[in-house]
Amino acid sequence: MNLQILDLGLIDYAPAWKLQDEYAAEIAAGTRPPTLLLLEHPHTFTFGRKGHAENLLWPPEELTRRGVSVHWVDRGGDVTYHGPGQLVGYPLIQLPPLPAGEEAGVRADYVGYVRDLEKTLIAALACLGVAGGQRSGLSGVWVQADVHSRCARCRPEDKVKPAKIAAIGVKVDAKGVTRHGFALNVNPDMEYWDGIIACGLSEPVIALADLLDPVPAMERVKAEVSAAFRETFERDASN
Repeated sequence: MNLQILDLGLIDYAPAWKLQDEYAAEIAAGTRPPTLLLLEHPHTFTFGRKGHAENLLWPPEELTRRGVSVHWVDRGGDVTYHGPGQLVGYPLIQLPPLPAGEEAGVRADYVGYVRDLEKTLIAALACLGVAGGQRSGLSGVWVQADVHSRCARCRPEDKVKPAKIAAIGVKVDAKGVTRHGFALNVNPDMEYWDGIIACGLSEPVIALADLLDPVPAMERVKAEVSAAFRETFERDASN
């Protein structure tokens, strides 16, 4: 896989979403290589295809006061937060088709792709000194309670639960090209999660800044995620 990784810095949600569609069309046409977009967004809540409006807890005036935009989008999942200090990754790659007859009507291994994204982030976190893992039946990357107990900000009743450190929500189009992706909490303002029931779940949310002192620079996190992404997806492409 001749993967291109582009760092877009801080970019509003709408133009980044539009850019994904443009690049995905080029990838499907064979005029652009597989691409991973790395970026940060201003304060944003996004709802996926399974979104429930009642999971937005702040009224319009509070959203305006805090400068939060709200978008309903075509990824999977419910509501999540994006903001400065959170590394967002949008992989735009064409997944291989499933073997004929394996799953009628399914263009690509959607679930396997999500699991590979989780493994990528788990590998990157390990290089940063944090043990992350998967949870059966849930997407995203989590830290267990023994890791979570280091969090000085977190409530005591939350420290006995797994905490989510990265959210994942994706789309795979009819040509097998992926959009949307992952959001890894590095050092965002965690108060913004008070405005939603993240992913429709009651579990706590955590960031690298809650677990590591000093918190790694965003550039280092990008480097570890990029290396892990290449390792996972270039390996898969060679099989």
